[in-house]
Amino acid sequence: MEEASVSIRLNPFKGLDGPEGTPVPWSPYGRILESRPSFITDPLLHAGCYYVQDSSAMFVGHVFRRTLERFPGISALRVLDLCASPGGKTTDLAASLRERFPGGFTLVSNEVMKARTGALLDNVALWGDPDVAVTNADPALFGRVLPGFFDIIVADVPCSGEGMFRKDPRAREEWSPALVDLCAARQKRILADVWPALREGGVLIYSTCTYEDAENDENLRWAAEELGGELLAPEEGFGDWGVKLTDCGNLLKAGDVPGEGQWVGALVKTAPAASSRKAGVQDLHPLRCGIPQAVHKGKDLVPHPDQALGIFFDKNSYPCAEVDLQTALRFLHRDTIILPGAPDGYNVITYRGHPLGFVKNLGTRCNNLHPIGRRILKDV
Repeated sequence: MEEASVSIRLNPFKGLDGPEGTPVPWSPYGRILESRPSFITDPLLHAGCYYVQDSSAMFVGHVFRRTLERFPGISALRVLDLCASPGGKTTDLAASLRERFPGGFTLVSNEVMKARTGALLDNVALWGDPDVAVTNADPALFGRVLPGFFDIIVADVPCSGEGMFRKDPRAREEWSPALVDLCAARQKRILADVWPALREGGVLIYSTCTYEDAENDENLRWAAEELGGELLAPEEGFGDWGVKLTDCGNLLKAGDVPGEGQWVGALVKTAPAASSRKAGVQDLHPLRCGIPQAVHKGKDLVPHPDQALGIFFDKNSYPCAEVDLQTALRFLHRDTIILPGAPDGYNVITYRGHPLGFVKNLGTRCNNLHPIGRRILKDV
């Protein structure tokens, strides 16, 4: 079996700094690498300069950018990434929205499984966009709390995982016809539950990482007929790169394209949306809403670690200490570091000009404020 490719997507709001590679045809910032580097020991990854994402998964971002063209004249959009962890699609959507709506937007990044929210929160923090909220809610809650609220809903739903066979041996072991039936039924429930949250004229982007028609074309066709929608034509122009057209979407198969398996389709909601009550994202009790700010502790105003990672962080707001690779890795390992000549108090550690986080310089040593949950565990 052919080995899976390795790809990244650069953060356009952090200087497009990251590993070199071949461009991904459907992603302006996607790069396919020649080999897999040691990502964990690259400070640029921890600075949010890029995200490691399969090139096929980036096709969802392409469909999303094409969908944005359907909303001319709108100053800001409301978008829900329904099944978001670990955050690849969320960060892709955030970059596209920021380019289109520099003045702001609303992107709700939701993960149903509580155990999976940690990775999502970390990756959203590293990406650094202030207009992303993270929630942990069942799809049905959005329809009840925010009826007709969203312009676009992206649903990359749990599936039988055929597209991951090359990459994930467990997916091969767990696959069965019964699993396909179970997933198809679950996907219908998810779509039906979240459907009220999409406004009339809004767009649902539906994706899986399987090749099964029952979970792909059939389910999107079911949504159009039963829930009230009009299917959008699949994306053309990528046949030379192995992207296939199906009745309702686009299929990327491992072996035909550089990445793994992905299916994507979209439809416009034609059914009238329920009248929206006066509500907001706060009604969902978000785990994160924007970028946390400094808090008073005693006489100190203590910065939040995520402040330094924000795309609009003002490096003039704190003294910055530019460090070499080894010192950067020691900071990310949460080791005690020394900064000769740096002023006492809170300093921002930067590597190649990119903020990594804060230390409090005590003169003889620094208290490391890098979050314990994000520390490099590998010996550096």
